[in-house]
Amino acid sequence: MASVCSCTTTTAPKEVPEPEPGYALEPGKDGAFADLEAAFAEKHGTRKSGFLLLDNNAESLHQRLMLIDEARYSLDIQYYLWYGDDSGELVFKRVMDAAGRGVRVRLITDDVLLASEDETIAVIDAYPNVEVRLFNPWRQHSSQRNVKATQTIERFNYRMHNKLIVADNRVAILGGRNLGDEYFGLNSTFNFLDIDVLGVGPVARESSELFDHFWNNPAVVSASAFGHDQSEQSPAEIASADLERLKKSERLQHFPIERQNWDEILKSFVQRLHPGTSKVVYDTLEEDAISQKMATIIPEFSETAKNELLVVNAYVIPNEDMLKGARDLIQKGVKIKILTNSLASQDVPAVNSHYGPWRKAILDTGIELYELRPDAAIKAQTDTPPIVSGFIGLHSKASVVDRTGVYIGSFNLDPRARDFNTEMGVLIDSPELAEELALLVEELMQPQNSWQVKLNDEGKLIWQSGEDIRTRQPAQSFWQRVQDVFFKLFPSKYF
Repeated sequence: MASVCSCTTTTAPKEVPEPEPGYALEPGKDGAFADLEAAFAEKHGTRKSGFLLLDNNAESLHQRLMLIDEARYSLDIQYYLWYGDDSGELVFKRVMDAAGRGVRVRLITDDVLLASEDETIAVIDAYPNVEVRLFNPWRQHSSQRNVKATQTIERFNYRMHNKLIVADNRVAILGGRNLGDEYFGLNSTFNFLDIDVLGVGPVARESSELFDHFWNNPAVVSASAFGHDQSEQSPAEIASADLERLKKSERLQHFPIERQNWDEILKSFVQRLHPGTSKVVYDTLEEDAISQKMATIIPEFSETAKNELLVVNAYVIPNEDMLKGARDLIQKGVKIKILTNSLASQDVPAVNSHYGPWRKAILDTGIELYELRPDAAIKAQTDTPPIVSGFIGLHSKASVVDRTGVYIGSFNLDPRARDFNTEMGVLIDSPELAEELALLVEELMQPQNSWQVKLNDEGKLIWQSGEDIRTRQPAQSFWQRVQDVFFKLFPSKYF
């Protein structure tokens, strides 16, 4: 996407009419995804969806490309971050190719990454069959609709943290990954361990309802509100330049640059998909504010546990309500285990600055607490060849209740998720999927992957990984420790 930035120049914002409401198309009547859903429904019934856990970075990119390549009617895409790096450019190229063959593409992105990229937005929005809208843009606009949106939502601090793609209103991918190299194992500095879920069937229609809620809200502004001159290059010339650049990418050598035939992969899906029922959950945009529904939904889901609650969450800054809820569950006999980042695996040291003081309080509830090692053994599965990164970080947001219920989504356990961002996810009732995710979380908590945080006999914190016991929180460098102290000076809500 970044490559288009040099191709246009912007003009002053112009007054534009309010965009017409738009809605997801009816599920495609034919095509690969119609056949897939029909085959799954024949085996499991029409009320259940099929779910595939996406915990491998390379597969997660492959599956997104599959959704885009096989879409026949529509692509609805909503992401917090979409980087102009190799993987971001590859996804962008394939989306534009889909539009070129007649697929209707609707794209919502948060404006945080595109705040100075009017040219990029304009060129994308000018593609045939593509419409772009931005959540809570930083720029001011002249239309009454846009002025209202920017004046009634605190402009800087409220961001759309959603991650979603829906193809033909039949297949969806929801979860924690943004679109960028570190989310797909392609960053040489560090890569994330992340979790998504692919869903086939009714869950796709639920996802479309989420998308339409944002698409038709005044806080989501049409890209046509930004004036722009004609590009100095044609779309064909831009696409050709992008293609040549992608072909030269060493990072993408195991990914098809051009559209592929995915028939063999799709044939295996009916056997691979876990049947279950679902509910897509999300914060809603009200007339003058964000209704933070997820801050209630996630605790309520956790409180359904009778025996066990497993949580993997990248950014944990709890509050007293969270600890009280955990204490109540543990007193009822529920075992709770939480995996989060250590300072050493943290890509945002400021989060650790405000998480650290809560460690003892978390342990006092009876929670078993684990922190990811930056050199975790699972790193070999997180890096996508030929990349060998410097360290691994955690970006997942998922939980398992009693090995029957699953949550996968975007919600971090921190003030920003509770009070500022729009968040989303899917609650799934599927023992098969739950067992698979539980086994993954337990693997991540093993000594080769994580430190268990404990209190020693003197009541002091220790970090234990097998026979390796540390009395100081693990860090990669002295500079990380300096940052950890420095960011304590700032309120936790800003991180």
